[in-house]
Amino acid sequence: MKSKTLATWLTFLTGPLGGHRFYLMGKHDTLAWLMPVPTALGVWGFERVEAFGLDDPLSWVLLPIFGVHIAACCLQAIVYGLATPQAWNQRFNPDANPEDPAGRSNWFTVFALIFSLMVGTAALLSAIAYGTQRYFETVLDKHSQSVVFRSET
Repeated sequence: MKSKTLATWLTFLTGPLGGHRFYLMGKHDTLAWLMPVPTALGVWGFERVEAFGLDDPLSWVLLPIFGVHIAACCLQAIVYGLATPQAWNQRFNPDANPEDPAGRSNWFTVFALIFSLMVGTAALLSAIAYGTQRYFETVLDKHSQSVVFRSET
């Protein structure tokens, strides 16, 4: 029996590594094996910022990928947590009674939803803010350099 509460917490805590997909779909799920790739790219982005500073153009792409990936995992946790017991059991416990307790929500599910909403929102907004800021700083810097170059000639 696949517990909705456990799946919600696994998605929130180990979603970027694919832990929830291994729990729900098994070790043969291809997407579960691919989930760590955006996470690793994001970690590489943090390492590049530490090594090269905030002016590294590759980190401007890698860090927003990481933020969006975290937000997507939190959104998946919210989708799992808000599923009705009948829908949950039909999808993940097809042999069980539609009203089986494995598909029911409890306070632990609610807390997972709250944390997923907070962390997912913060990750998505941070990714958008960081990527947009770096983009506009680059565009404005190139524009100001061309203006200075034209005024000097």
